Amino acid sequence: MKKNTIILALLGIMLSLGTLQAQKLYTYPIGVQTYTFRKHFPVKGAEKTLDLIKELGFTEIEGGGVKGMTLEEYKKLCDARGISIPSTGADFNELAKDPMAVVQRAKALGSKFVMCAWIPHKGTDFTLEDAQKAVALFNSAGKVFKENGITFTYHDHGYEFHAYEDGTLMDYIIKNTNPAYVSFEMDVLWTMHGGGADMPVKLLKKYPNRWKLMHVKDLRKGVVGNLTGGTPAENDVPVGTGQGNWEEIIKLAKKNGIEHCFIEDESNQELEFVPKSIEYLKNL
Repeated sequence: MKKNTIILALLGIMLSLGTLQAQKLYTYPIGVQTYTFRKHFPVKGAEKTLDLIKELGFTEIEGGGVKGMTLEEYKKLCDARGISIPSTGADFNELAKDPMAVVQRAKALGSKFVMCAWIPHKGTDFTLEDAQKAVALFNSAGKVFKENGITFTYHDHGYEFHAYEDGTLMDYIIKNTNPAYVSFEMDVLWTMHGGGADMPVKLLKKYPNRWKLMHVKDLRKGVVGNLTGGTPAENDVPVGTGQGNWEEIIKLAKKNGIEHCFIEDESNQELEFVPKSIEYLKNL
């Protein structure tokens, strides 16, 4: 009788652990934007930096190649370490000049997404004309990408939240780009910096089908943002210690079908902060 009681107790513990595991909120592969290691690649080289990325537990990266190495050689290094490259970047001018070259680069890396993270504009003044130029280019380049099996995404940077009509210029960009050709990558820090701490949740609710990627990045508590698209490095803090409402953000990300999340750390303490961000997400 005692033996059966022990077995039942053990089964109960196992079921409880299984339930807890099933309730884990953050179930994305652990990914990183390679800009996080911008100081490491030039000094340590690609192989040692990718070893570090692997040791930290990352299995996905967002980024391009490295200087002095072909894209194919770089991809082989990543493959050997079990690291995939689902997303790569493209400059605004590259999209205008030769979108097919960007497509070819993405395919060489095995990327299914291309992101653009900056719309050129004068100083800190982002205008309707700037937004209109971006919309036209994103629609045309996005069409080229779609025809070649790549999804184009625009990564917001905070300056798009200038007021416009009953919303912002970010609303204008989302509403006027063709959903068949243009998707979006939410950078949570820049969304909060430009639009306020509640803006990530607002946008995920307002445009549930437009987001495909996310930069998981937190803004120091107490920081009041602005529309410059810039902030000191010390305002980038470990995920879960800043202003982000991460439980709600990740719930909406999963509900909306966001496919990949990448930690990005722009601080000067990435080797200290990144493990803390990973630990927080794993326990979310």
